[in-house]
Amino acid sequence: MSTLSVALPGLSARLDKLHYHHGGVNLPTDKPHAFVYYITIKNGSDRAIQLLGRKWVIEHADGTSLVVEGDKIVGETPRLAPGEHFTYNSYHITHCNALACGSFHGIDELGHKIHVILPSFQIIIPTS
Repeated sequence: MSTLSVALPGLSARLDKLHYHHGGVNLPTDKPHAFVYYITIKNGSDRAIQLLGRKWVIEHADGTSLVVEGDKIVGETPRLAPGEHFTYNSYHITHCNALACGSFHGIDELGHKIHVILPSFQIIIPTS
């Protein structure tokens, strides 16, 4: 297996939807804002890939940041043939606005490490 991670042409990730939820008994009082996001990762390359993990960096407007990194994507290691996609949803709770960026990593059918970048997106608490 290659130790160098490459951006395989044709791999892409996108934010499909971002939903806001305020308050509720399941949210901590210091982080009353919940955002549910829906992401699609598409394999437009000519090789099968397997996604093995992710890394997210969330920069909060108050100057704090959160790094979420680890194996699997919502408990899965999806294998995508050329033309297939994987869609999932997850969430982030916060007390202020933020900017999120992320990437996913895995291997292609030849054993080469691959990665796909998710363009950054803003997490904005509605003012009304």
